[in-house]
Amino acid sequence: MVFWEDYVSDEVLGTFAPIVVYWIYSGMYHYVIPPYEKYRLHSVEEEEKNLVTVPQVVKGVLLQQVVQVAVALLLFTVTGQEGVVQQPPLWIAALQFVVAMFIMDTWQYFCHRWMHINKFMYKHVHSQHHRLVVPFAFGALYNHPLEGLLLDTVGGAISFLVTGMTPRTSIFFFSFATIKTIDDHCGLWLPYNPLQRIFNNNSAYHDIHHQLHGTKYNFSQPFFSTWDKLCGTHMPFEVQKRVEGGLQAMPVKKIE
Repeated sequence: MVFWEDYVSDEVLGTFAPIVVYWIYSGMYHYVIPPYEKYRLHSVEEEEKNLVTVPQVVKGVLLQQVVQVAVALLLFTVTGQEGVVQQPPLWIAALQFVVAMFIMDTWQYFCHRWMHINKFMYKHVHSQHHRLVVPFAFGALYNHPLEGLLLDTVGGAISFLVTGMTPRTSIFFFSFATIKTIDDHCGLWLPYNPLQRIFNNNSAYHDIHHQLHGTKYNFSQPFFSTWDKLCGTHMPFEVQKRVEGGLQAMPVKKIE
């Protein structure tokens, strides 16, 4: 027996837990983690390059999350089953989790790349996300509403439907995907962060994408860099110390 069953359904948790996780985890980077100036990939002064204010970012993220909630509730309503849902063995849930990661990566890579290649989509939709020239944690989901719907919400729905995971498994999958997305936009290279060591698609990898304005490289998100490597859009990097303090992610081959 799971402790929350008597109080809230798996469907409700699958809908709202990722949102709660978003603000708690991103808030940790701003208010809880000890001083981290030496781990910043950009200085505080460089944040002035951003073309959007913090209130605008918060408003944009909240708007995307409203759409996310609406789609999630609709999805769970349509796919819901009568009575108690039988949970699969742990190994099956784990397999669904991993397969869902690759499905989400595939969907987001090709949609993300298309939004850069198509001049209309970049100018009117995806460029909103790139107003954050210097990313920060709670700006991870700052997107145009259409991009948020296509990349994150629809991508998540496809991952859920194709793998056949239960609402309970989705709680953990969507919460983890949220954590990973925040981590990729946190603007820090932390030696004690396992996500930045286990995954080669991490905060420095995505920082390269933002600093190159996303024209040609590092479209993969949020988990692996597989599609970038297969499709010739992979830009390797190294993290170097800046003379004035802090760190910087630098491409290791000539940028064309």
